[in-house]
Amino acid sequence: MTAPETKRSEALFERARRVMPGGVSSPVRAFGSVGGTPRFIERADGPYLWDADGNRLIDMYGSWGPMLLGHRHPHVIAALEAALAQGTSFGAPTERETELAERMLERVRGAERVRFVNSGTEATMSALRLARGATGRAKVVKFEGHYHGHADGLLVAAGSGAATTGVPSSAGVPAAVAQSTLVAPFNDAAALAALFDEHADDIAAVILEPVAGNMGVVAPAPGFMAHVRELTRAHGALLVVDEVMTGFRLARGGAVERLGLEPDISCWGKIVGGGLPVGAYGACAALMDHVSPLGKVYQAGTLSGNPLAMAAGIATFEAIDAEADLYPTLESRGARLAQGLRDGAATAGVTVTVNQVGSMVTVFFSPGPVVDFVSAAAGDTRAFAAWFQGLLRRGVAWPPSAFEAAFLSYALDEDVIDEVVAAAAAAFAEAAAGA
Repeated sequence: MTAPETKRSEALFERARRVMPGGVSSPVRAFGSVGGTPRFIERADGPYLWDADGNRLIDMYGSWGPMLLGHRHPHVIAALEAALAQGTSFGAPTERETELAERMLERVRGAERVRFVNSGTEATMSALRLARGATGRAKVVKFEGHYHGHADGLLVAAGSGAATTGVPSSAGVPAAVAQSTLVAPFNDAAALAALFDEHADDIAAVILEPVAGNMGVVAPAPGFMAHVRELTRAHGALLVVDEVMTGFRLARGGAVERLGLEPDISCWGKIVGGGLPVGAYGACAALMDHVSPLGKVYQAGTLSGNPLAMAAGIATFEAIDAEADLYPTLESRGARLAQGLRDGAATAGVTVTVNQVGSMVTVFFSPGPVVDFVSAAAGDTRAFAAWFQGLLRRGVAWPPSAFEAAFLSYALDEDVIDEVVAAAAAAFAEAAAGA
């Protein structure tokens, strides 16, 4: 097939590399693991992106999760235009903050107060500071392959096998900071119990993605979340659920509703801002009263509660509530996409495992099952890169990493999903022929 024109993206990438590390503001955008030149995007609408060379692409990552409704939803755009006419930032309280907080808390079990921040990283970082401040303990448990932003204490990884004390996975993270984070394999209740046996009096919190998205989509095994909740309660530790990706995506009340969870602290982002930078964390009133100005846990931000982000968030929730079939539709379309990907790979003779939870989907180039970071990392990343490039040539923008989730939007109707399935089948066949 004829390769699309990309000369302008190539020139823009070369220009960007002269002034930004790797030419990007977030590493995966540089296409380092899939090769080629990243497409520079000029505009978006509904389920589509248009790059700097005028190529139309079906958007399968939705700005990495926020665009649940698709791009430029008219209700969100109208709310932003109205807010913009009043100003961009005040550094003072606004009614919109209160309204968005009310709309969020009405949806989420166990949360009575919320604090807005500017990113998911700020939300998880602040939530763990709250957990340490409330418990008087120092250590935190995370799961291997779960990503909670780039705060120093969370940029740790563990080797395969038994749970272990974290070691830095980024230069610039002091070993002493990393050692305050303990790492366990996801879906391994025995390993988590062993950590509590060894460190029980020091563990302030366990933080997790209820459905992992940054090692690809990996759901909790049956009963695993109940074990986590039981262990934390038994040892006086707090359970922090990172819903930056899953919040208000997997259900009206997020993964907390879908999985029947009972977190002590929840973290959100992405959809909450309707496509603008935002983060938030929340808990019961007694816990949130530890946060300044009421308590001694300090956290602040000049642009927190930005009026544009608050307006977009309110409008997004209003639009979600106006579509009675939104979550069932996303569920069925996610299943349609996942089965189409499985069928296309099977026809081409390519071995894949497709994990899908609601509107989140990942294709692993391995026989599976994929249940944790070790099994996720066993996939053939070179085969994924070839398939990714085949999709891109056919006008489908899939996440440029074998370890990321694709995020469906409500604007991706069945006809567009069938286009993606057909492109994927052709890319599977092409990759198989070139293997």
